[in-house]
Amino acid sequence: MHYPLPSADLDLAIALTPDFWKRFDGSRLLITGGTGFIGSWLVKTIQRANDRGISHISLVVLTRDAQRAREQAAPMFERADTRLVTGDVTNFSAPLGALDACIHAATDVGDPGAALNPRKLFDTIVLGTRHVLDTVQAHGASRVLVASSGAIYGAQPPDLERMAENYGGAPDPLLNSAAYGNGKRAAESLACAIAAQSGLHVSLARIFALMGPGMPMNGPFAAGNFVRDVLAGLAPRLQGDGRPMRSYLYMADLVVWLLRILEAGEPGQAYNVGSEQAISIRDLAREIAQAAGIETTLDIAQAGLPQALPPRYVPDTRKARQTLQLAQYTALPDALTKTIQWSRSAMTA
Repeated sequence: MHYPLPSADLDLAIALTPDFWKRFDGSRLLITGGTGFIGSWLVKTIQRANDRGISHISLVVLTRDAQRAREQAAPMFERADTRLVTGDVTNFSAPLGALDACIHAATDVGDPGAALNPRKLFDTIVLGTRHVLDTVQAHGASRVLVASSGAIYGAQPPDLERMAENYGGAPDPLLNSAAYGNGKRAAESLACAIAAQSGLHVSLARIFALMGPGMPMNGPFAAGNFVRDVLAGLAPRLQGDGRPMRSYLYMADLVVWLLRILEAGEPGQAYNVGSEQAISIRDLAREIAQAAGIETTLDIAQAGLPQALPPRYVPDTRKARQTLQLAQYTALPDALTKTIQWSRSAMTA
């Protein structure tokens, strides 16, 4: 993500997390996956807070190729407050120096090639989590946020409006296509076991669907692909019948939730992170086209099944809202407009 993120969004995330900046002022924070979609938003928000004098946080960012990251995003990584470390989450060994906390956000599900190697995907998630937790504890960190996923619940029953943290569903262990969800599920269990034995404060964020500048536009996410299509002047292409229900949390809101969970989340607890405002994939495509100012007929690949309830992937976020005082701060129409405007500017920059 090389084009600057909207400063107003970064400032919103900063303004909504005052306790985080007080608690971690002067800390050293490791972010794994810091060059990915989620990690880049976290890094740039913290750098923005440092530039404004709100915080004095030193960042250590783990990436597979530090030199490439510097070449592609020099303003982001050629800074005195940010140190890049090259390595894979499963085996990196570079000295990190003393650490206070960690956000483990590696293993980007937006990589379209990851699903082609389910064994590697599973190992990267599980072994990477173990290696990160062991390493940060050895470097003095006392608090860790592990970025998990709503995929740990498996398929949501279509008659269940929202999935809460105590929902007992799980991905099918026999399906290679479920390697991501099963890997995240195993990583959660491993993280809690390590925390219980070591005293490390570990909280978990089960992230659902996201929307915002920098989102992958050539991967498994329909929203990003729709934005790509309409900015190219094409009708949004729906691979299915458009009936599945999803919900989307804007990236500035996501940063607020993750920083808040790291700062105040209970040890050994998981929090759903997402929006409760469900929308069908078909209606999402229409709203994206409308937000882009394009009048078009949707390109729908399959006929619908109107008698059946549509598949759903929508979280119940009462736990985070009630215990951590979190909320959805950016409505979906605003999220769509912001994402399209940023994407259009980035494409022509």
